[in-house]
Amino acid sequence: MAFSKITEQDSLYDGLENYSVAELVQGIHTEDQKVALAVGKVLPNIVRLIEKVEEQLRAGGRIFYMGAGTSGRLGILDASECPPTFGTDPGKVIGLIAGGKAAIHKAVENAEDSTTLGWEDLQNHHINTKDIVIGIAASGTTPYVVHALKACQERQIPTGCICCNPEAPLTQVADHPVTVVVGPEFVTGSSRMKAGTAQKMVLNMITTAAMIRLGHVHGNKMVDLQLSNAKLRQRALDIIIEKTGASPTQAQKLLDQAGGVRQAIEAYSQ
Repeated sequence: MAFSKITEQDSLYDGLENYSVAELVQGIHTEDQKVALAVGKVLPNIVRLIEKVEEQLRAGGRIFYMGAGTSGRLGILDASECPPTFGTDPGKVIGLIAGGKAAIHKAVENAEDSTTLGWEDLQNHHINTKDIVIGIAASGTTPYVVHALKACQERQIPTGCICCNPEAPLTQVADHPVTVVVGPEFVTGSSRMKAGTAQKMVLNMITTAAMIRLGHVHGNKMVDLQLSNAKLRQRALDIIIEKTGASPTQAQKLLDQAGGVRQAIEAYSQ
């Protein structure tokens, strides 16, 4: 299949400036419904990527997400949610964005076009063969990401990718490519929309499935969650009560003494 940027193809809608709000919302909603179906078509590829992620994490490695713009921000978002949700070390899942921290809030000119910065960013984290690097790019052509993964492959560092164009250059440097073809965007080329939603869905699957497999969830509960706010402290108490049958007062005492949900449940059973 010859490579073409489906993400840049003309929208199926035109004259958008003449649409009512209701018509705009309905059109966006119609397009959004295509995303989950597109993700569903590549579940076997996602499975293979997650299995490799699990293997690398069990060996003591880390996940690195790499992207520019929306894609980079989505990787950082997923990485930042792992410590509070699963109790992981902040250095276990790392999000890198072209242009560094400043680019999280504002585009950094020409950063994504660099063919060297991506690998330099990985070197700053002492990347090694225990790790896995997952490039995120809707177009699949972002030089910052493509060249970083190419450098990884040359050094036997496992790679994966999430993109939305079949046969994109990024897929050629990914050991475990995931290509979610969502079609043209509602606003032509605005890949923060369907493509971004697809990327977020796949990222949810990667870390959630991997962390469950690594034992951070018991039953369906986040037993390693961090007690960083009132909502999470209440959730922790609810889990302890459910798992042990302790009273609310007992559960609070267990949590105070043990310092975490898993530890409190284990203390109760001893």
